[in-house]
Amino acid sequence: MNSQTFSKQNRSRPVLLLVVNVAWYFNLHRLALAKAAQKAGFEVHVATAPDTVQDVSQIERAGLVYHPLNMSRGRWRPMEDLCLILRLVRLHRRIRPDLVHHITIKPVLFGTLAARVARVPGIVNAISGLGFVFIATGFRAVVRRRLVMLAYRVLFACRRVRVIFENSDDLHLFISRAIVDRSRAVVIRGVGVDPRRFPLRKEPIGVPLVVLAGRMLWDKGVREFCEAAAALRAEGVPARFALVGPLDPENPAAVPASWLEEQQRSNTVEWWGHRSNMAEVYSRASVVCLPSYREGLPTVLVEAGASGCAIVATDVPGCREVVSDGVTGLLVPPRNADALTAALRRLIMDSELRSSLAANAFNFVVNELSEDKITQITLRLYRDMLAV
Repeated sequence: MNSQTFSKQNRSRPVLLLVVNVAWYFNLHRLALAKAAQKAGFEVHVATAPDTVQDVSQIERAGLVYHPLNMSRGRWRPMEDLCLILRLVRLHRRIRPDLVHHITIKPVLFGTLAARVARVPGIVNAISGLGFVFIATGFRAVVRRRLVMLAYRVLFACRRVRVIFENSDDLHLFISRAIVDRSRAVVIRGVGVDPRRFPLRKEPIGVPLVVLAGRMLWDKGVREFCEAAAALRAEGVPARFALVGPLDPENPAAVPASWLEEQQRSNTVEWWGHRSNMAEVYSRASVVCLPSYREGLPTVLVEAGASGCAIVATDVPGCREVVSDGVTGLLVPPRNADALTAALRRLIMDSELRSSLAANAFNFVVNELSEDKITQITLRLYRDMLAV
């Protein structure tokens, strides 16, 4: 398509551009929102790193206009990042969106700068967790964190910008440090879940299966999970433990495949790798565990709640938005394998407690965190920005 195709004089619908790091992430977490925006009358464009042909085809089959971006997630290289900013400026000027929605850290930082240069009328930034930059320790991590916070403060100081946080902790942090004005910030709890894709399952029969589902990253608590599994197996607690999720070698916190293979060889845990049918995984799980160090709002806990699984998570931002300790699950301190061991032991040995917590989690998720409800809140934000 040429630039004339996207001329404002030749269109009757508002144009929405979604900028995300990679195509698979968009399909997993934002495709439903894009389809809903399309149905609500938007012409929807999507810009991501291409990832795989199958992922791009899924975007295009949905009737969305796709734009490939050369964007890496794990590396910060000045020349490469400058080229990305220039490509984003050209993209914004070519399609002339009425509204652009940036998701994940690089799209937020570089996309907001490009959108301001291109004078896009409305800019929405989704802070989907503070991630490795805010969890990492050491001198370089502190410097990087301060630079990112300064960049956020400068980029968000614009009346055309709105910032979505997935949890109230992150919102209050940004407001308290004067990074964003309260009038331009809102909490929208994640992306929601479609109960039709994750139906309520019956309690599995047999030896309880405890699952940690997510990317294989140290800051997801993979080490603590394996330590807890080893301790419970040594005690003779009747349970199986499985890590379910892909490697993520671009992430600085990536767990090496060799380490995971060693855990499996020692019979500490089973490593299932990536599974496309997570509903089937939840149907087999008695307990879903996420001992993460920090989250935005973890989709895995929302899906587990919709499926009727008992949940153990850490008492950190993001997880607290889903799990109320002793009500919808159990919360433990982060980076604490002993506390995690005790909580898992308690749930494995008490089927009635599992059932009670699972029922409460199901009711909360279906009523408060459904995909339809979250999508409608987001579309309302879009409409409000177009009306400004």
